[in-house]
Amino acid sequence: MYALTLGDDGAELRPLEPWRAEEFLTHMDRGREFVGRHIALADAVSDAAAARAFLQAYAEKAAADTGRIHGIWVDGKLVGGVLVRIMDVGQGTAEVGCWLESAAVGRGLVTRACRLLIDWLVAERGIQRVEWRVSSANEPSIAAARRLGFRRDGVLRQSSVHHGERQDIEVWSVLADEWRAARERT
Repeated sequence: MYALTLGDDGAELRPLEPWRAEEFLTHMDRGREFVGRHIALADAVSDAAAARAFLQAYAEKAAADTGRIHGIWVDGKLVGGVLVRIMDVGQGTAEVGCWLESAAVGRGLVTRACRLLIDWLVAERGIQRVEWRVSSANEPSIAAARRLGFRRDGVLRQSSVHHGERQDIEVWSVLADEWRAARERT
């Protein structure tokens, strides 16, 4: 196993594998209400079997080179994560996502973790377009996309149902050339 440091504050990015299902469920139980406000992850990880199945699906995506999931740990405690929800190396496209418990918000963890993930997608996997799809109501996630240099492509009006409510989904993207140019400036 490996861990990538996210800075000098004890934060690390590690693979979130099926054998961590209990830890993942405990984390989700702590953050269920906060995480579930805008994304279905909290609903999908409802018990130990569901947590294991969710992580197993991502292990299978990793094996097929179509996705990845990583947890964010601070001082040894799982507090959030980032994922490559969809990856098509042949087309050069990927979609990334993220989540955090409320106690971990405001520390730059998502931004730092996503930078590592997108660096890997662009430099190692040759991805040319990275997407970020987000509910128009999820202002913190939209702010993260902006901080990372994504541009809003458009809005898929009422394209998703979350907790019985139709929501608009914004599509944001960053292209490989834009990403590399921005990283050179920092």
